[in-house]
Amino acid sequence: MQHFRISFLVAILCLSTAFYWGGMMGAFFAVILGVLEVSLSFDNAVVNASVLKDMDARWQRYFLTWGMIIAVFGMRLLFPIVIVAVATGIDFIGVTQMALHDTATYAKHLNDAHVEISAFGGMFLLMVFFSFMFNEEKDLYWLGWIERKIGAFGRLEAIEIIVALTLLLITQHYLPLEDRLEALIAGVSGVVLFVLVDSCAALFEDKEIGEEVAVVAKKAGMMSFIYLEVLDASFSFDGVIGAFAITQDVVIIMLGLAIGAMFVRSITIYLVHKGTLDEYVFLEHGAHYAIGALAGIMLVSINHHISEIVTGLVGAVLIGLSIFSSVRYRKKHTITSV
Repeated sequence: MQHFRISFLVAILCLSTAFYWGGMMGAFFAVILGVLEVSLSFDNAVVNASVLKDMDARWQRYFLTWGMIIAVFGMRLLFPIVIVAVATGIDFIGVTQMALHDTATYAKHLNDAHVEISAFGGMFLLMVFFSFMFNEEKDLYWLGWIERKIGAFGRLEAIEIIVALTLLLITQHYLPLEDRLEALIAGVSGVVLFVLVDSCAALFEDKEIGEEVAVVAKKAGMMSFIYLEVLDASFSFDGVIGAFAITQDVVIIMLGLAIGAMFVRSITIYLVHKGTLDEYVFLEHGAHYAIGALAGIMLVSINHHISEIVTGLVGAVLIGLSIFSSVRYRKKHTITSV
């Protein structure tokens, strides 16, 4: 329970604020949004844990403190306001007033930006998935020879970028003419941001020291922190838009998603400290497949509405199957060793 102590304190604070702001219904909606956020983001927690386990304790604390502030106020409150401001040309203060006092219009403007949001977030998550799939240095393959064959393509330079951009071109071809350019620009931006964050380890390289130190610096420091925050943002985009189907009160939405985001972070720390990824060896695989499925859903949702229930179920099934496979793998190797 010590890993979730702060999360429960945050939940109590947020629910108290939600009750003060919107009464019993406000608190109820905050609970629903918190549960929804956790259910949709468990795969995010697993991938976060795979990155966080190689970071030192200081950056892990930053992930829970500063990272939480960025996730709640930055990505789930301020960033949607910025999106609406850019899309409509209304100044930031005007959009903030709209979000607080004219929630229906604000929700409509945010929903109108769905093409750019889904294309950007979908392509970033697709790059996360491909960077895992085309990694030929993996020791374990959940899908056996199929996954091993896919991983072998990792020898091709920038194969994940090639495949991702090809899929983006195919996707935008099926969009209405008026949406194609926006989707293309947003999708390419998602790919560029991933490559930029993933490649910034080169800034730490020293020809005399060698590349290995640069990798350690990346894992231990700021670039991994930035990577986790961008990953969280990509997961939160659809959640913020989907939250308006439950309530249009942006304060309640922020409080509810804050509860979920805090528990996701606590789950991440729990997975790291308990060594869960080492115990359930295919859990990371299942999480990345869930991310790949979410990326595909986000790209399809540019033109077709897909319920958040479907998104959550797909992720839950893949995570569940990976845990089941991990248990079977552990039993098999325990018997073999005996």
